[in-house]
Amino acid sequence: MENTSEIKFSETVVLIDSAFLNFVIRDVKAYFEESLQRPLCKIDLSVLITCLLLDAGLKEGENSIHVLMVYDKLSSRLLNCIPADLVKELDGVAFQSICGECLFSSITSEEMVSRGDLFIELLSIVLNSKDVKKVVIIPFVEEYEEKVIKVLNDSEDKEIFQFRMNEPNIPVKYRWDMLAFPVMHALGIKSDEL
Repeated sequence: MENTSEIKFSETVVLIDSAFLNFVIRDVKAYFEESLQRPLCKIDLSVLITCLLLDAGLKEGENSIHVLMVYDKLSSRLLNCIPADLVKELDGVAFQSICGECLFSSITSEEMVSRGDLFIELLSIVLNSKDVKKVVIIPFVEEYEEKVIKVLNDSEDKEIFQFRMNEPNIPVKYRWDMLAFPVMHALGIKSDEL
């Protein structure tokens, strides 16, 4: 990543490892389709992103949000989502929600670095940006959790919110919540079905 000092971000940045999002969507969908004995709808990605932002504490309004999707050749499509193709359908695309305008950028590791290393590098760049005030992340914790926690715990001037599937193994200085809840909402699972 050359010339990182020239990269301009929105005040709110959402950084997502698409492989982990696919992993969670696949598991949650399979579990609840069997449990509820009915097919679940495809996820409208704009609904999922809006749920993530609201759960992370972003207020409704005219916010500018940058959504960075990190992927490799095995995770260039989102499972059970509309739109799904990170390159052809999502890169450079924006949508308007009750939270503001969300602009997508899809970033690939192109097999030059691992997807995890690219995620950590982008996270560091975002945290060092003077433009960014709030960071919402969905890393693949099973692959590189210790690196994420170290980078996040070293950051002092950003509001940080992490979505994950289990409690952190060590104390963290930032807020977190379960990713399953917004995914369940986006899949059309109602609270009275649980």
